[in-house]
Amino acid sequence: MCAIVGIINSKDAAKTAYYALFSMQHRGQEASGISVCNDGEISTHKGNGLVTEVFNEEILSSLKGDMAIGHNRYATAGKNSGRDAQPIAANYALGQISIVHNGNLVNKDEVRDELIKDGAIFQTNMDTENIIHLIARNHGEHLQDRLVASLDKIKGAYCLLVQSRHKTFAIRDRWGVRPLSLGRLKDGGYIVASETCAFDLVGATFIRDVRPGEMIVFEHGKSEFQSLQIFEPEPRICAFEYIYFARPDSVIEGKSVYEVRKKMGEVLARKSKVKADFVVPVPDSGVPAALGYANESKIPFELAITRNHYVGRTFIEPSQEMRNLKVKLKLNPMSSVLAGKSIVVIDDSIVRGTTSKKVVDLLRHAGAKEIHFRVACPELKYPERYGIDTPSFEELISAKKSVEEVREYIGADSLEFLSINELKESIGNERKYSLVSFDGDYFIK
Repeated sequence: MCAIVGIINSKDAAKTAYYALFSMQHRGQEASGISVCNDGEISTHKGNGLVTEVFNEEILSSLKGDMAIGHNRYATAGKNSGRDAQPIAANYALGQISIVHNGNLVNKDEVRDELIKDGAIFQTNMDTENIIHLIARNHGEHLQDRLVASLDKIKGAYCLLVQSRHKTFAIRDRWGVRPLSLGRLKDGGYIVASETCAFDLVGATFIRDVRPGEMIVFEHGKSEFQSLQIFEPEPRICAFEYIYFARPDSVIEGKSVYEVRKKMGEVLARKSKVKADFVVPVPDSGVPAALGYANESKIPFELAITRNHYVGRTFIEPSQEMRNLKVKLKLNPMSSVLAGKSIVVIDDSIVRGTTSKKVVDLLRHAGAKEIHFRVACPELKYPERYGIDTPSFEELISAKKSVEEVREYIGADSLEFLSINELKESIGNERKYSLVSFDGDYFIK
């Protein structure tokens, strides 16, 4: 779920990385950081907080160089501390190195235990640090060889950017669970980022997605890059990127996130016919699906819930208490629109049920007569191990309750989800997806 960005062979690389990270703030709000390489020397600045809180003009001006990597943190492994912010930088036999990582390594504990037994001393709680130690302990003559050998020992979903004194490596796991795209900057340099919305902000041109199992090697001062297929690809992009994670203006694996979400709403409307005065989205991620639902059902669309945009995303807030409070701070239904009305409420997902229950309570208090809750994805029944904050069955309401029991818990008059096949129809049946939250198929063993 984290955001990563790499800027290669471009003037003021740190500032460009900053703006790219700003555009991908939705992927992680806990910490941010940038490493920059200048004349073979790597400098890093990172800290807890939003991008705008970690960096200012003075700090960015001090990060000189034309190669940079950056990261926005959303904790799936490790703890929410300053030490666990990325990039992770270190010195080893071949010189300086810095790494950023989006994903989750499923064998992180076994690898870490082996490294500690072998004498490694860890400075953070993150799985990303495993990779640094594996690289340092390998005896390959070149970093590229050490990287490939290290990746053979890790299992999981990952997108990596690795910066050395003269090169930047962009790597995507063989399944391509998390997105990673390549673009060209106006000055001829390159950008690699988790989402294409970053390209739009910095004026870059999309080239292509980094392929599953691919390593792209950029060298300082060279206009061309090298592509190596280091693993046999078995593409399975995470369906949750389309459902919730990605910004609607991003394009992932050739598909507009906005258009896919609208399609989910259309499919939901065909499945679930109900009489209502209007369709109301839970902002902001429920808006495209609600538009699709309204268009297909011919029920008027109303923005009857106002969102306070100065409150972060509740799903990725680590503390349950903070999630409960932020729902009230974040969403405000309009009584003048809702009083006495029957409504269809569209949300992207129900994870713990916390937000949905609060939304229904708020809508009842605002005077809604009937509330028909519609969810633009299937029931989440299994913990996700590849980079989503659903670590246990206990936190997933649909793992323990039937649809009727969930409906009763959240207080809606009716409740419908998309089926897995309807989700695949919405995104496109021409490829496989990571659907582990819905079907429990943990394909990365």
